[in-house]
Amino acid sequence: MVGCAHSGSTNTGADHTAQGVPEITHAVHETDDGGLVVQETVTVHAPIERVWAAYTTSDGYASWAAVAADVDLRPGGTIRTTYREDGDLTGDGVNTLHIVNYVPMRLLTLQADVSANWPEVLKRDAANLYNVILFDSLDPTTTRVASYGLGYTDSPELRRMMAFFEQANRGLYEKLIESLR
Repeated sequence: MVGCAHSGSTNTGADHTAQGVPEITHAVHETDDGGLVVQETVTVHAPIERVWAAYTTSDGYASWAAVAADVDLRPGGTIRTTYREDGDLTGDGVNTLHIVNYVPMRLLTLQADVSANWPEVLKRDAANLYNVILFDSLDPTTTRVASYGLGYTDSPELRRMMAFFEQANRGLYEKLIESLR
């Protein structure tokens, strides 16, 4: 269960959404067991089918989240990505997300492979870290995506990293929005 504590910044987006600029929010919540949940939400002006495809197909994922992607959508499947200019999906420069489960156009649960270049604070929690992504069709042309980063142990070091997560993920959501225009 997520407690009420809140830190980080939130863009309410009320004026921006009315002007056609989708809302992006970021919050960090404390859990009852002393951990942290990173919650990010973006409202995209695109049908849920297009937003789902942006997360669950190779071409869709590569259109906003990486230089190249290979998505094997199934429980036990993977999303493999690279940021290398040559798009090579082999070797040390590949990031792998394991698809734990999914409900079509509703829910996607991911867990990242730990690589040598991960910060130590994340390596300690790696077995418990999950990303649960919910997709909600608000109307035929608008979709809300809510992402929950679960399993973080609260520490000063991790809280400092949250500013990096917020900025990096905001940039990704802006690319998602642009790719779906």
